[in-house]
This record gives sequence, structure tokens and C-alpha cells, in this order.
Amino acid sequence: MVTFYKYQGAGNDFLLLDNRKRQHNVAHHQIKALCDRRFGVGADGLMLLEDHPAADFAMRYFNSDGNEATMCGNGGRCIVAFANKLQLIDQSTTFMAVDGLHKAVLKEGHIVSLEMQDVKSITTHPEGYFLDTGSPHFVQFIENPMEHDEVVRLGRKLRYHKLFAPGGTNVNFVLPANDALHVWTYERGVEDETLACGTGVTAAAISAHKHLNTDKNSFPIKARGGDLHVTFTPEKEHYNNIWLTGPATFVFEGQIDLAKR
Repeated sequence: MVTFYKYQGAGNDFLLLDNRKRQHNVAHHQIKALCDRRFGVGADGLMLLEDHPAADFAMRYFNSDGNEATMCGNGGRCIVAFANKLQLIDQSTTFMAVDGLHKAVLKEGHIVSLEMQDVKSITTHPEGYFLDTGSPHFVQFIENPMEHDEVVRLGRKLRYHKLFAPGGTNVNFVLPANDALHVWTYERGVEDETLACGTGVTAAAISAHKHLNTDKNSFPIKARGGDLHVTFTPEKEHYNNIWLTGPATFVFEGQIDLAKR
């Protein structure tokens, strides 16, 4: 029997396992089964919290399709809250993820701020912008809100576009309105719309700085699952001091027999 913990950040939900003793060797098909929303627990992804020699802990992230993935911003914020629950950290931490070291700070009200990796370049396409914020993202600006079916249909088409071969890309649709960015995300590895995406809203905010030709470096984000906030320091095409802030909330814990998955 394996004890798991479920967390969510603006509706982006995850299963977390304490793997400091390296007792969990979770197979591809088991991760996929656990994340299944009808026959499993249900989540956008699964994370293992592990020991690390130079940081407070290490984060390993798997998408709901069972494959180990690139950086997940909301997942990073949730695993920080989980490390605090395990009493590994207090109010601040440095942890290792697939894209390198990250700093994070816990604030009141289940709010976690996570420092993202620098963005060194943005590629402009006729229909949008492509950049890597720890995971690859294509950002397209739109003029009207989007429904779920439209996000999936258009997102899936762009996700597999030949421009982003061979690995494909995540896709974000961004509507600037009322001093905020409204963001809809189609996430690769989940192969569906997710209620929020941390690396995605980070890409949206940085692309908005370029697209809107503004000096603004702080953007409130309205994702379908809740509110997030992105700040950064721009230096021509280079962006650093990038922070993603929002809720990281414990949902429940439970036990499940992995041998039956």
C-alpha cells in the first residue's frame, strides 16, 4: 500500500509521493492508471519528492500519460507546499528539478512563489510566440474567450505542428482584458486542456510584454482554475528574476495498492 497526497494549484492537480527512501519505483502504466480520472485517483500529473545532496529536496515530475516530463510550474509550487507539510522546509527553500535549481517562498494563505528559470530567447511566428520557460510553449493572442472544445481542437492542432517537432509543444491562448491576462492552456502529456499551467502562464506573461510592447513586468493571470501572478525583469530578449505566484493547496491523502494498477 502506497500513501499518496493530492495537491492543486489553481485547479492544476497532482499526486505526490514521498520517495526519500527510494521505495517507490512507479512504472509508466501505474502512473497512467493513478492519474486516470475515471478508474484511478485522477490528476494532471504525479511527482516524487526525493533527497538531493545539494538542495533541500529533488522533484521528479511525470505527466498523466505516464512519461517523465519537463518542468511543471504549478507542480513545483505544490511540491514546495508538500515539503513544508513533511517538515522538510520552513518558509523558504531551494530544490532541484529537471531544468535546474529553483528557489521558492511560502506565504500566508497557502500561497507559494516559485522562481522560474531565465528565458533567453523568444521566437516570433506569424501566429504567435514560441519560448521555453522550463517547458516549451507556443503562445497565441486571441480576441474572444474560448470554450473547452475550441481549446482542445486548436491546441491539439498546434501541439503537433511540424514547427515544434519532434517533441511538440504546449499551447496557450491569451486574451488581455481588464488589466489581466486570461489564459487557456492545452498541455502536452495530458493531451487536454488543463485548468492552469504554471510554465504556460509564465510564457503568456513574457509574450505579452513583447506582444503589447509595454514596460509592464507584472501580470495578474486569470486561468480557468484560478488566479496566478507572474513578475519578471526584462533585458532586451532576455528575461530573468521570473517569479510565479499562486495557491498551492492540500486536497486529501489516501492509500492505494500499486500492485493492482
